[in-house]
Amino acid sequence: MIAHCLRVSVSMPCSEHDRKRVMREDLQRSLRQRREQHRYRTRLTVDSPQGVEVVIDGRRLLSFCSNDYLGLARHPQLRQAMHAAIDRYGAGSGAAHLVSGHLREHQLLEEALAEFTGRPRALLFSTGYMANLGVIGALLGRGDTVFEDRYNHASLLDGGLLSGARLQRYAHADSDDLERRLTASRARRRLVVSDGVFSMDGDVAPLRELAALAARHDAWLMIDDAHGIGVLGARGRGSLEAAGLDTDAVPVLMGTLGKALGCFGAFVAGDEVLIETLIQQARSYVYTTAPPPAVAAAARAALRLIDAEAWRRDRLRANIRRFRNGARQLGLSLMPSDSPIQPLLVGDDADAVARARALYENGILVTPIRPPTVPEGTARLRITLSAEHRDEHIDRLLEMLG
Repeated sequence: MIAHCLRVSVSMPCSEHDRKRVMREDLQRSLRQRREQHRYRTRLTVDSPQGVEVVIDGRRLLSFCSNDYLGLARHPQLRQAMHAAIDRYGAGSGAAHLVSGHLREHQLLEEALAEFTGRPRALLFSTGYMANLGVIGALLGRGDTVFEDRYNHASLLDGGLLSGARLQRYAHADSDDLERRLTASRARRRLVVSDGVFSMDGDVAPLRELAALAARHDAWLMIDDAHGIGVLGARGRGSLEAAGLDTDAVPVLMGTLGKALGCFGAFVAGDEVLIETLIQQARSYVYTTAPPPAVAAAARAALRLIDAEAWRRDRLRANIRRFRNGARQLGLSLMPSDSPIQPLLVGDDADAVARARALYENGILVTPIRPPTVPEGTARLRITLSAEHRDEHIDRLLEMLG
């Protein structure tokens, strides 16, 4: 049909019906290819609260694929805080933050996040994806350059592409490659961007080296600590606390509220100039409805629990050690990670899907991760651990993997 349209386009354009049919056929072909490549994604409908056990299609499964690292998503204090805020403010915020949607709960959470991270100010975003798009787009434009780790989250890469700045991707966690690129750059403004904890590999970026390079080359450093906040550091402040880095070393910190904090949303923390710039210029902040105030209230409760219940981080670290030691004894090909993200490298896409299906049939939920989310030939089972997992849960998983 496409060839036919091209042949006759000079004298008789394809009809609107033909164009729509061509487009549908292209989409159907793409979907078939995904299925044939074992890369077709499907959704599971969960009928229970998030936790280490979930119910899907009437079956109770042991879950090892949630980012609820501290087990807070169904904590009674978060639920009570959310109910109280609903009773006071209702369900929705009604408008964008800059119109009439910035409610007292939003303001209180921003103040709490600033104190939690040890930074002058914090700014709420609806999602981590929107925060990353908004920050990079507000700070950079044509004539500037953003340097990003090759394994950065898709939202960071998209933020770089959409900003209009030149995007340079350096080799994963390779400070030497980054330094070569910074040295050769003549950009007016330069921003180095990295995940703190990489979401698919579970490893931590060389943060001190990145900070030293950024300082030496007059660049700003932005860290997306979505998977570090609440988990890493002596007080759960994230990868920057663990590395001993402050606002001067890392001017831009992004964190999410939907992982270790068990809620929803994201924030950016930094100094006064950064936050005011984002309020004025981050399009994904200016032009969207503010999150429900009840979610902000629940997030504040989560911050209090992170301080009050340090045992959750201790338990999580113990679970990580138990799993890695057991996997080592079984000779499993784990990737080097001390975070709750424990990828079991498989390689072949079909094999990863088959292993995940076999686990599911035996009552264990683990997600297979395939390209393009990860590089070709590195399909894996992305196993995530929670403070709520008990020893018998981890031993059951190891038994099935073995």
